[in-house]
Amino acid sequence: MKTKNFLLSLLISLCFSCKSQTKKINGVSFVASRDTIHKVHIKPVLKAQSNYVALMPFGFIRKLATPKIIYNTNRQWFGETKNGLLQYAKKFQKEGIKIMVKPHIWVYHGEFTGNIKMTSEKNWTILENSYLEFILTYAKAAENLQADILCIGTELEQFVMNRPVYWQKLIKEIRKVYKGKLTYAANWDEFKRVPFWSALDYIGIDAYFPLTDKKTPSVADFEAGWKPHKNEIKQVQKQFKKPILFTEFGYRSIDFSGKEPWNSNRVTENVNLEAQVNGLQAIHNQFWKEEWFAGGFVWKWFHSHDRVGGEKNNRFTPQNKPAEELLRKLYAQ
Repeated sequence: MKTKNFLLSLLISLCFSCKSQTKKINGVSFVASRDTIHKVHIKPVLKAQSNYVALMPFGFIRKLATPKIIYNTNRQWFGETKNGLLQYAKKFQKEGIKIMVKPHIWVYHGEFTGNIKMTSEKNWTILENSYLEFILTYAKAAENLQADILCIGTELEQFVMNRPVYWQKLIKEIRKVYKGKLTYAANWDEFKRVPFWSALDYIGIDAYFPLTDKKTPSVADFEAGWKPHKNEIKQVQKQFKKPILFTEFGYRSIDFSGKEPWNSNRVTENVNLEAQVNGLQAIHNQFWKEEWFAGGFVWKWFHSHDRVGGEKNNRFTPQNKPAEELLRKLYAQ
């Protein structure tokens, strides 16, 4: 009888374990603010049925060829610093939400981080040492928090492709101080060339793939646009046998939102709430039921929910738009 009870308990435990492993990451990219956060800022994330947040401390460099990273200073917004990360994470964890720590680099004037590239071996070495200090600061913080995932870099293609040996060594150094899962956030046109996927736990993609040139694409239009990209994603997944994680995904509520989804420069153009909704529905249809797909983090979510987004807003956030209601339904599935 005791043996039967033990076997039954083991079977139940295994079943719960399987369920927990197959639960998708239904995440939001939580934007750092000037201030501390409180439960009032977390309630909308819970209402959206999110089970993860990506928290994004920042480092800054002055130019694409500047080797020194400035980070964790009192001149930054609180949420962009180590103390901000710790405060945010502990508040979310108290409410049962899991954490991905996702450090970003910001180049002054908003230049694309994928083009960060040094002009001398001396400066490459300075950058490598500076980035090591930067990422280990947040790797140690992630370990302190027992964060579930650490993203070791975000859209750094030229740095990655020009210094592959450094990145392999960097991953080993990170694993000495952080015991959770690792990923890297490759840009949508970069992920096929990342040389170190085998050393990580997830293949991370910032999934702003060009999908359709239509002004207001239907769900079917978006899904048709996904076909070639999805095939390439599946090939990379099959090669490395790692789950795919969309470290960022999302669409602006704007005309032609599927043409260049990464484009944040069209500030004054028409609001198109339907296009945003259809894009989110399509990406969920295409990926969330796939066994090899781990989930993703919608871009982006601001702490002061009542003051952002809305039906006159053409930016990425789904907050206070039909997209938020859809996201809630999709994440609840």
